[in-house]
Amino acid sequence: MTRSLHPGAWWAWALLLATAATRTTNPLLLGLLLGVVAFVVAGRRGPRGNRAFGFFVRLGVLVLAMRLVFEALFGSSLPGHVLVRLPSVPLPSALAGLRIGGPLTAESLVSAGYGGLQLATLLICVGAANSLASPRRLLRSLPGALYELGVAVTVAMSFAPQLVLAGSRVRRARRLRGKSTSGLRGWIGSALPVLQDGLESSIELAAAMDSRGFGRRGATSRTKARVASSALLIGLLAVAAAMYGLLATGAPAAVGLPLLLGGSATAAAAVLLGGHGVVRTKYRPDRWGGPEWLVTLAGGAAVFGVIAAGRVAPGSLHTGAYPIVAPALPWPAVAGVALALLPAFVSTKPPLPRRAERGELIGVVR
Repeated sequence: MTRSLHPGAWWAWALLLATAATRTTNPLLLGLLLGVVAFVVAGRRGPRGNRAFGFFVRLGVLVLAMRLVFEALFGSSLPGHVLVRLPSVPLPSALAGLRIGGPLTAESLVSAGYGGLQLATLLICVGAANSLASPRRLLRSLPGALYELGVAVTVAMSFAPQLVLAGSRVRRARRLRGKSTSGLRGWIGSALPVLQDGLESSIELAAAMDSRGFGRRGATSRTKARVASSALLIGLLAVAAAMYGLLATGAPAAVGLPLLLGGSATAAAAVLLGGHGVVRTKYRPDRWGGPEWLVTLAGGAAVFGVIAAGRVAPGSLHTGAYPIVAPALPWPAVAGVALALLPAFVSTKPPLPRRAERGELIGVVR
């Protein structure tokens, strides 16, 4: 029997690809990252992952479109090739450099498109993690000290998939009743049932958490819990500052590595201190083995390839828009992003739940 990949490996892979996307505005590299994410999700998503990933793809397209619209209406007045002159509104001298309407140049539109594509890539990478990893399995894998924080993060991560499923159920019910599911009337008619479904799910989740003793720490003192939480927060802030120092261009790299080691040690000590005395049983715990390491290293290869491309071919990661030039395609970044396809071959597709299999069989008999 083949086992499913550890959910933490999928999140590590997706976040590493998102990190690679933050290092470049090159549309070719961002397109390659999107292609890798779509290919892996298409082959390894769960039975409900398609809807969740499609939601984030549509959200990314919406963000890109809004970025272009905002640039057209409120962008800065920089010289360039004028495409169209929109009706303008005069602004006071205190708002110099801003505009409402006026000339729209090709350079400003291309620059806004690069930024919007980068943000859309980040959202789609997060959507890939949502569709590939089970939030409940990820919550089971967290140490006891992070359990309460993990529940909050898990509920937040589950919001988008649950919202998509609730919307599809409501639209299907409206179609069976002969009501409209499109247009403004359809959206207004679906909003209240979707909200009611979300409230009922929240109440059921709260009751289930209370029945399982969530929030009870047993013999752990309040002072010990506060010390562990404070140390964990300080360690995570140090790790975040260190990652900025290591990844951001122009930041002092000599400070990044010691801060990363110190923050990681502080966070690990806080987890051990907070988890001592918190007892949680696990049924069939997820194992972290060779496939998980390969998937994580595949995401790291994309980050390493993008960083190496910035060293080998400076300027290739950020395509200029003033003037507009053709984007370059550095080979280290291409090689690193290509290695990120490895999860599609070293992992197995998650099995279909029994309920879904039974539903498909009933549909076939009908």
